[in-house]
Amino acid sequence: MKKWLLASLLVLVISVLAACGESSSSGSKDEKAEGLYSDEKLVIGVTAGPHEQILEKVKELAEKENLNIEIKVFTDYVMPNIALDEEELDLNIFQTEPYFNAFKEDRNLDLIKSFDTVTFPMGVYSLKVKDVSELKDGAKIGLPSDPTNSGRALLLFEKAGFIKLNPDTGINSTVKDIVENKNNYEFIELDSAQIARQLEELDAAAINTNFAIEAGFTPSEDAIFIEPKDSPYVNHAAVRTENKDDEVLTKLADIYRSEEIAKFVEEEFKGSVIPSW
Repeated sequence: MKKWLLASLLVLVISVLAACGESSSSGSKDEKAEGLYSDEKLVIGVTAGPHEQILEKVKELAEKENLNIEIKVFTDYVMPNIALDEEELDLNIFQTEPYFNAFKEDRNLDLIKSFDTVTFPMGVYSLKVKDVSELKDGAKIGLPSDPTNSGRALLLFEKAGFIKLNPDTGINSTVKDIVENKNNYEFIELDSAQIARQLEELDAAAINTNFAIEAGFTPSEDAIFIEPKDSPYVNHAAVRTENKDDEVLTKLADIYRSEEIAKFVEEEFKGSVIPSW
């Protein structure tokens, strides 16, 4: 009889402990469902350079609004979206909408645009000439290898008078869509992050602003040709779709898109980065 009672009590204790465990697990899910700020911190991914500098200033202002931000810095354009999808980040700020749309479709990621931030005009740089007109026939010209930035660079080359593209391809242009290349330029596709480092081996190259600044260039002064200020390639914040309506994003957007941040961008980057709100 005593053995039976002991066995019954043991079963009861195990059942209670299991129930407590389920309750605790359920509580964690509910807490996570409260939104991005349920752990009282926003983890934001950015690329090194201007995005990082701007977010440092945003973080400073956010602290005054009781909003805590942790910044994670990346050196490429791939990992920030992967990290966001894998919930290592709450959001990221580093990319244009054409790149974002192509990337998430290719990787089947459930991410969505949140709010516009700044524009980094892409420029053409050279260590050998001071003007695009000085490029010789057969010059070697570098451009990013990823489809979105490649198309963007080719449109920039067309504006600079290097080439003519198939008018039907637009931002989706590839080197195969070049229909006129009178100077027989050789176009060499390279990883975006590597182009500035390989500029000595090229006659000129299209370089994204963050990588150009990282290499020591001042885009508004050193580019031999640069996108106009009304460039459609605006950068934006991205989040997981499940978090798109979180209230903390509105608060963050208001801080990021404030007059103080606009003034900081204008003074710090002198036209190389443009507030786009």
